[in-house]
Amino acid sequence: MNEAIARLQQAMAAQGYITDRATATAAYLAMTLHKPLLVEGPPGVGKTEIAKVLAGVLDTELVRLQCYEGLDASTALYEWNYPKQLLHIKLGEGAGQSIGEREAQIFSEPFLLERPLLRAIRASRQTVLLIDEIDRSDEEFEAFLLEVLSEHQVTIPEIGTVRATYEPCVVLTSNRTRELSEALRRRCLYLWIDYPSLAKEVEIVRAKVPAIDTKLAASVAAFVQAVRRHRLIKTPGVAETLDWAHALVALDARAIDDDTVSETLGCVLKDEADIRHVRAEVASRGAAAVVAAGETTE
Repeated sequence: MNEAIARLQQAMAAQGYITDRATATAAYLAMTLHKPLLVEGPPGVGKTEIAKVLAGVLDTELVRLQCYEGLDASTALYEWNYPKQLLHIKLGEGAGQSIGEREAQIFSEPFLLERPLLRAIRASRQTVLLIDEIDRSDEEFEAFLLEVLSEHQVTIPEIGTVRATYEPCVVLTSNRTRELSEALRRRCLYLWIDYPSLAKEVEIVRAKVPAIDTKLAASVAAFVQAVRRHRLIKTPGVAETLDWAHALVALDARAIDDDTVSETLGCVLKDEADIRHVRAEVASRGAAAVVAAGETTE
């Protein structure tokens, strides 16, 4: 088992996802036990990326359902192609069919539009189903998901129950904007992903931005590590670190100085008050001092 987890961790690294043993173990168990994996943590730390990487490792399709307030079962599961149904009815007028026969025709496979959940359930091979930001959906939709997660099946009233021939590997992500139900949590394995250590963040930057200078990568990670220690409205995640690293490479920057920070801070911070706060610190202490503070985070 330990060798299998190590191989998975290496395979994820080959896909550009730098992870630790705990994350690789959680992913391995989710695939082996055929259990959904619920991944929580701050925004921008790589929760969604886990599903993308697993799809790459398994060499299969990633089916993504982006959750939002008001998302309902029909939007996530299936819809009927109403224009096509109306056209079929109009063309069939005078054919002498009964109402029941017409209904049987228009509520059949040719008129069915698959949405993410049904697509994953009916796939001809195992897929990775990403249910992204489940905490943004309503409690009613969360309750609807229980059938999918527990039985790997969905019910379409006009057709019946559709069961998965190949159970999808399911990854759910949450930013904890609301508390998820105990029923949902019980059906999932759980993984918490926090902000990375300095060493790990440097490794991530170098893996994702190969063109960056080694010393600059370390300075970028250290600066962001120091910024996260402040009480901010929107704490930057790894995604913002990578955005900044890409921007500095595009600007051919060789080091982090006061002017560079001031001009590119919008890559890291996404709130005006946060930018003013950090700019004031840089003006007072200097960018080099902020980097040095980040280097002592660990």
